[in-house]
Amino acid sequence: MIAETSMWMFAQTVYIVSLLTSLTCMALLIRGYHRSRRLLLLCGALCFVFLSLNNLLLFVDVVMLPRIDLRLYRGIVALAGVAVMLYGFIWEPE
Repeated sequence: MIAETSMWMFAQTVYIVSLLTSLTCMALLIRGYHRSRRLLLLCGALCFVFLSLNNLLLFVDVVMLPRIDLRLYRGIVALAGVAVMLYGFIWEPE
């Protein structure tokens, strides 16, 4: 029982650290975009906005509302983030 509880606390900690890491990356990319006005930095920042939202939805899905399945919404948000990043890779001027 104790091992199960500590594993659950570890999982919650990992979800929160992942969210904070995504938010930090987003903030750094936004700061870099404001300095250089490069499209790739903007797309990277928007990608991390979606990835942060995805991590938040994961936390809500697994920890707060385990009986409600949010996989579809998490997948759509992750796809949007990857699509924005892909757009930036394709249309970034050289």
